[in-house]
Amino acid sequence: MPTEIILPKVDMDMTSGKIAVWHVSEGTKVAVGTPIFDIETDKAAMEIESTGAGVIHHIVAKPGDVVEIGRTVAWLYAEGEPVGARPGSQPVQAAVPATAAIALPQKLNGAAHSGQDVPAGRHRASPLARKLAKAAGIALAGIAGSGPHGRITRHDVESHAVAKPPAAMTVAAVPVTTPRPEILPDEKVLALYEPGTYDLAPHDNMRRTIAKRLVASKSTVPHFYLSTDCRLDDLLTARDRLNGRSPKAGPGAYKLSVNDFLIKALALALRDVPAANASWTEAGMLRHKRIDVGVAVAVDGGLFTPIIRNADLKTLAELTHEMKDLAERARTRKLSPGEYQGGTTSLSNLGMFGVKQFDAIINPPQATILAVGAGLKQPAVVNDTLTIATLMTATLSCDHRVVDGALGAAVLLAFKGYVEDPVRMLM
Repeated sequence: MPTEIILPKVDMDMTSGKIAVWHVSEGTKVAVGTPIFDIETDKAAMEIESTGAGVIHHIVAKPGDVVEIGRTVAWLYAEGEPVGARPGSQPVQAAVPATAAIALPQKLNGAAHSGQDVPAGRHRASPLARKLAKAAGIALAGIAGSGPHGRITRHDVESHAVAKPPAAMTVAAVPVTTPRPEILPDEKVLALYEPGTYDLAPHDNMRRTIAKRLVASKSTVPHFYLSTDCRLDDLLTARDRLNGRSPKAGPGAYKLSVNDFLIKALALALRDVPAANASWTEAGMLRHKRIDVGVAVAVDGGLFTPIIRNADLKTLAELTHEMKDLAERARTRKLSPGEYQGGTTSLSNLGMFGVKQFDAIINPPQATILAVGAGLKQPAVVNDTLTIATLMTATLSCDHRVVDGALGAAVLLAFKGYVEDPVRMLM
């Protein structure tokens, strides 16, 4: 009996994906691990491999087609199995045969797909999801699975635990009515402009997702902003000295940027002020044990924020190599979801564009984002003496539910201290 090849869920927010290219055609023989097709989401492109061996037939989704999660895109026949009329397809939530759908990404929330039927009374879930649910005292029956064929993953268990905490942690929900601003419908906007004086460029998935998330952030997160000026002169001198000591070639070679120092300084500032390294949930404050810094990278038509994990523990050379790799793959949309989802804070640097100062929008569930502008030579008073210094304005956006004014000021003060005395970053 042929096995369905479905469109898998490779991103937490994904509801559909676009078939970018097929690596196989009708009648192609494949083995386990053979690349079958590439899918594009709003954030990334990902190669999907076969987890079974056989022959591909009845490819029903063409390159460019947008397909819902769990929908069948082709069938896999055992070698020598007769090929008849195209079988009927099933949505992801439908019961599946003993041989489960085979199109899965290499990694999906850290859980392996079992490919077995689920006995009566037992719910389809990864081993890790079962372990986490048991430890938290959560019944699998109450969790909606987001994996292929409704499989419950680690993320589903963790999301359920946050959404529905144990009784001891549950807080009363207070309904809040927020006035909805009037949004002009498209026809009224177009009516304001003379036909022929504009071109209408349809939004792609990335731009729609960015718009949705930014509106949600500004509408639901109480932002406030703190700014300070940092002297960059000692940092620039330290950068030049360190770059001068770098090997000219080989794996040990590096070229530090100002941004590398700023990533490190922000991470160390949160290490010094751990109460600000947190996220808001209705059940309680999520205190993060790691400091993972997202760094905004502009790409064609949008923005990525790849994450530097454990940024406070990495050397400047490690940071510059990792950031260069992430930025290059972000611009070609080759990041995996785990490389841009999560994070405990973010850094957005527009200094290279000559921007002096700006306020950044928080990326939930993070509670802070630091916006930095250009380093400009300006008059400054240093040790009661008027001099010329290179000053950079840094503005910290804070979620007031998590970070109060004094706490945010402590983070900014710590950041300023590391920037103005960069030798401390090397200790």
